[in-house]
Amino acid sequence: MKNFFSPYPLWQTAGLSLVRCVVGVFLIYHGCEIFSESTIHKYLQWDQFKNSNGKFLVYSGKSAELISGILFVLGLFTRIACLLIIGVMCYITFFLGKGIIWYDDQHPFLFVLLALVFFFTGPGNFSLDKLIFNDKK
Repeated sequence: MKNFFSPYPLWQTAGLSLVRCVVGVFLIYHGCEIFSESTIHKYLQWDQFKNSNGKFLVYSGKSAELISGILFVLGLFTRIACLLIIGVMCYITFFLGKGIIWYDDQHPFLFVLLALVFFFTGPGNFSLDKLIFNDKK
């Protein structure tokens, strides 16, 4: 019980890996909408996508979510995946939404914050990045 209330990390590596994988699954779920023509058609009806590059924006955003989600789950190229998600979710928050991060646009902004966590901390020990890019051999 003493460890529970201490200021030191508690299962930091396992906890970060679990959160990274769950975030990855959520991103895959959102990105899989790329395979649903009806969902993509709904997005294309939004005023923001009724221009010449609307279809490109929708498909590139959904592709970025799907690819980043897969990379998050694997813990592979995690910081690149973080930059993709930060870009996509900031676009959703501030250009598609109204930038009201404390209420209306909170959901995509939370993905931005989680991506920032993994950008600064890295993917953790349970990742392909650790296996591939570990300099301590």
